[in-house]
Formats: sequence, structure tokens, C-alpha cells
Amino acid sequence: MDFPQYTSMHLVKGEDLNHHGTLYAGRTAEWFVESGFIAAASLTKPENIVCLKIHGMTFTRPIRKGDLAAFTSQVVLTGETKIVSYIQVKVHDKVAVHGFITFVHVDLDGKPQPHGYVYEPHTDEEKALHEEAKTLA
Repeated sequence: MDFPQYTSMHLVKGEDLNHHGTLYAGRTAEWFVESGFIAAASLTKPENIVCLKIHGMTFTRPIRKGDLAAFTSQVVLTGETKIVSYIQVKVHDKVAVHGFITFVHVDLDGKPQPHGYVYEPHTDEEKALHEEAKTLA
């Protein structure tokens, strides 16, 4: 099974800014988790996915009012119940934010439940992300 990438776009508006006039980290985190969730939930029912941990959300450049931020997510690691998504945010075709999030596949009572998916990386980039995701605690 192929694990596709998903891209969602967000227009950065005035209410999304911090006191420096750049995209507020809290708003970024909201969109970041949403993007990672889309990739993880694409494997199963959304009601069976819960966020366990944001491993990092590293900003490499500011995002400003009026920018279109492209949040691209993909599953890069699976375990028996876990699903790890990698999220990359680009503005003007340059990476502005990136990081990983671990989700857990649960039953309707919220107990971890095997999902039955095995991620196999194919490209060099996928292999590198897979290896990095394996080191996350």
C-alpha cells in the first residue's frame, strides 16, 4: 500500500499573528496537528485516531500576514498501534516549519488497538524520514 502525501493550505490573517507580526506558534500548532491527523486518519476511521505527542515543530523562517502556508503531511512510520506523521510547511516554496507527530489507533473506548498497516519507505527521502522517526521517544 502506498502512503500518499496530503497538502492543506492556510491563508495567514491578522488574527493568526503574534506580537512580532508573524504566525503565532499556537495557531501553527493547531494547523500542524490537523495536517498530521489527516495523514494518519487516511489509513483508518478518524474517530480511531488520537494524538499522543508532537515531537517537534521547528521553525526555520517567519511566516507573515498574507502568506499562503502549505502544510504537507505523510505517514513515515507505523507500529502495532502507532502512526507517525511528518509535517512540512512551505511558504513561497521554502520550508518554514517541519516536525513529527505520533498518533495512536484506538477503539471506541479509547484503548490502543492494532491498525494492521505496515509502512515501507521507497525513496531515499522516505527512508531518511523513516529512520529519523524511529529515533523519536
